[in-house]
Amino acid sequence: MEAKKYLKRIKWVVLMSACGLACICLPRYIKQRAGWETEQREAVTSKDFIKWVDFKVSYEALCDAYQYDLESYGTETHLEWIPLLAYLGAKYGGDFRDYRSRDMAELTAKLTEENRTIEELTEGMKYYDYYLEAYTAVLGGLVGEYKIEKRGEESGEEGSAAPETPEIQYGLRAFSPVAKDFYYTDYDDFGVSRSYGYRRQHLGHDMMGQVGTPIIAVESGTVEALGWNQYGGWRIGIRSLDQKRYYYYAHLRKGYPYQGDLEVGSKVEAGDVIGYMGRTGYSTKEDTNNIDTSHLHFGLQLIFDESQKKESDTFSGTEIWIDCYALIRFLYQNRCETRKVEGTKEWERVIQTEWVE
Repeated sequence: MEAKKYLKRIKWVVLMSACGLACICLPRYIKQRAGWETEQREAVTSKDFIKWVDFKVSYEALCDAYQYDLESYGTETHLEWIPLLAYLGAKYGGDFRDYRSRDMAELTAKLTEENRTIEELTEGMKYYDYYLEAYTAVLGGLVGEYKIEKRGEESGEEGSAAPETPEIQYGLRAFSPVAKDFYYTDYDDFGVSRSYGYRRQHLGHDMMGQVGTPIIAVESGTVEALGWNQYGGWRIGIRSLDQKRYYYYAHLRKGYPYQGDLEVGSKVEAGDVIGYMGRTGYSTKEDTNNIDTSHLHFGLQLIFDESQKKESDTFSGTEIWIDCYALIRFLYQNRCETRKVEGTKEWERVIQTEWVE
């Protein structure tokens, strides 16, 4: 009986001690978590480059900002979409869950109707410069001038056509990573758990579709990685022209993963066919299908310093991979049309475009 009372007392003491410890530590933890995002947002050390970006711009905000940019291009007040988004990013603390189109409309009215500048409006906004640099790293170059080859009017001679001539246009010049007319499904799966090799977060966006679906270069750049690794299977890594973005396309088709002329160092134009959807990976043995569902793993890494450049299967905490679900939805409006190259396993784009720098 005494033993039971003693054990009961011990349990009570342990419980009260745990509660007391929680009362001491929990407020400190909450305070640390509250300050963590602010510290990361400042993102500057002695090396003075951004260490962290949590890209939470909504699909609706991307569409609104782009529309203002597109409609005002060539006017006296060109409303560039990235500064618009950076202003709202600073206003919202980076969280666009409560984004309202009215907020952007009020901002653009100040710029156009009141003839104020973005510099005037952002003076004193503590984190505007951070969001401008961060969002430029994500979206820089995706909107701009480009040349597109269009077939002219047919000449009087039967069966012949006027030569294609480049025409400069302005707008969204980046592409969805999945070719036009090829079905896929997706959802926001960034950060979910993965266990192959070791327990880790999913640092990309999966787009489920049919094996052999043409995969498209989102933007112009240089191939920096091509080959096999056990996590991504056959994969391609492409660096943007401004060096800020590294695109990672993984789990490509067994046997014929890439476009035939692709190699490390190749230059690609936005819209080029670079490879084909598959389900390779999760194996140390090359050319192995070990993924249950065929899909493209699409990853986007931001690079502010070369020390941050690593592939997603070797995550060490220094690299910046972002949730690009909203961006993929936005890019859906510009899908590249492709056609089969007869007698081969390849597809090619129908209309050629070239960025104007």
